[in-house]
Amino acid sequence: MEKVTLKDKTFKKVIPYEAISDAIDKVAAKINKDFKNCSDIPVLLCVLNGSIMFMGELMKRLEFNCQIVSTKLTSYEGTISTGKVRQAMGLTADITGRRVIIVEDIVDSGNTIVALKDILNEKGVAESRICTLLLKPDAYKKDMKIDYVAMEIPNDFIVGFGLDYDELGRNFKDIYVLDK
Repeated sequence: MEKVTLKDKTFKKVIPYEAISDAIDKVAAKINKDFKNCSDIPVLLCVLNGSIMFMGELMKRLEFNCQIVSTKLTSYEGTISTGKVRQAMGLTADITGRRVIIVEDIVDSGNTIVALKDILNEKGVAESRICTLLLKPDAYKKDMKIDYVAMEIPNDFIVGFGLDYDELGRNFKDIYVLDK
């Protein structure tokens, strides 16, 4: 599929699955290097719903024991970020004193990551690192370091590989950009 239509918008393919898979290989290698021979069991924190596909692909490539925990935060309505982050679902396990790798589908404004880091600090995590499939450097203006970035992309609205437009398009294996 070179183009897809979701509701009232058309999207064109911009990143094929093969490129996504290669980027995940590279980011997983960096994480494996950092967590090689770890004696603890780090937590992979899946930020629902968008990170499900990335999380599934990433964890297959990790070479250390890890626990999976989920949470759900939301800040979008349609194609627009509201700027307000709310926790739609709390953490699915106690992470006090644990090392956490936040697994995000995309970091754009950074509001979600900042809110999530605050939540994790309140929960008493020992350390938290951020891993994102996609980073929009033109949109990200926060001082918080993103530890692992699989791909950098322009500040365009995209769907596919977990990302959605009004909850549609997450199931596409490729990534599509809004066709203007």
